[in-house]
Amino acid sequence: MARSSAAGPLLAFVRAATRPGVALNTDEWVGYGGVAGTGRRHAAVRHARGRGEWARDDDGDGVREVHNNTCEGLWAGVRTFLRPFRGVSKWFLGRYVAVFQWAHNLKVATDGFLRALLGRTDTTNPET
Repeated sequence: MARSSAAGPLLAFVRAATRPGVALNTDEWVGYGGVAGTGRRHAAVRHARGRGEWARDDDGDGVREVHNNTCEGLWAGVRTFLRPFRGVSKWFLGRYVAVFQWAHNLKVATDGFLRALLGRTDTTNPET
C-alpha cells in the first residue's frame, strides 16, 4: 500500500486485507468514514480533546469491546524492542519488525525449539 493519508488507498487496503462482516475498531479520523460502505462493521473511539474516550461498552455488558488498544500496544512493543538499537535504517526496518513479530508470536520456548535455535542436536534428557 502506498503511503497516503487519503481515504481511497485505505479503503482499498481494507477490502484487500479483510472479509466482509469483520469489525474494524479505529479512532475518529475522518478517512475511516467509508469503511461501513465496504461491508465491514465499523466502530470508532473518540480520542478528541474534551471527550477523552479510549474504550467504549456499546452493548452494556460491562466489557469495553470498542477500542484500538491492541494495535497501539503492539506498536509500543515494537518501539520498545527497537530502542536499544539506537536508530534503525529504513532499509532494514522490516527485518527488525519481523524479528519482533517472531518473538511476539512465540508463546512457548520448548527444549526442542531452543536446541534448533542454537543448532544443537545433543541433549541431556534420555527421553528425547
